[in-house]
Amino acid sequence: MTEKQKMLNGELYNPSVDKTLFAERLKCKNLCHKYNKIYPEMIGNRQAIALKILGKTKGLFLIEQPFHCDYGYNIEIGENFYANHSLVILDAGRVTFGDNVFIGPNCGFYTSHHPIDAAERNKGLEYAFPIEVGNNVWIGGNVSVMPGVKIGDNTVIGAGSVVTKDIPSNVVAAGNPCKILRKVVNKDKNYISENF
Repeated sequence: MTEKQKMLNGELYNPSVDKTLFAERLKCKNLCHKYNKIYPEMIGNRQAIALKILGKTKGLFLIEQPFHCDYGYNIEIGENFYANHSLVILDAGRVTFGDNVFIGPNCGFYTSHHPIDAAERNKGLEYAFPIEVGNNVWIGGNVSVMPGVKIGDNTVIGAGSVVTKDIPSNVVAAGNPCKILRKVVNKDKNYISENF
């Protein structure tokens, strides 16, 4: 089994010894560099490069510059996707976003993980678990989402949160570690914003 197959299977793998993975990372990082250097007004050019980076997209999306990822092909975004400045996705594992997802600035989605044992970690080994974000999710600024996390539909993640465990649908959650604060309720339709 190749290191890439191990990576995609969520098994321990060594990204440094696989020539295919190295070439794929380099290609993706070159495309991200090109994407980040385009004038913001050149939306069509930005979108064309984004389509070369991302694995799967629907019609309407916008990712503000700068944007960084490892492979790109493991990222799937739904319809009406928006990510503010400085999005980082470490996509050794699959990262899936549903429809109507809004992401604040300086957010990171990290599928990659390293062994706790120092001897194993020092061998250059890592593994990756997928991240899933449902439909109609709003993620505030400076949020970090850890490997293997699922965030349910219609959920809001407050700014500055570190999401280490699954968060269900229809809740407001925040903190480090991120915890459920309350359910989304009917009266939320009347509020422009709220402190969590």
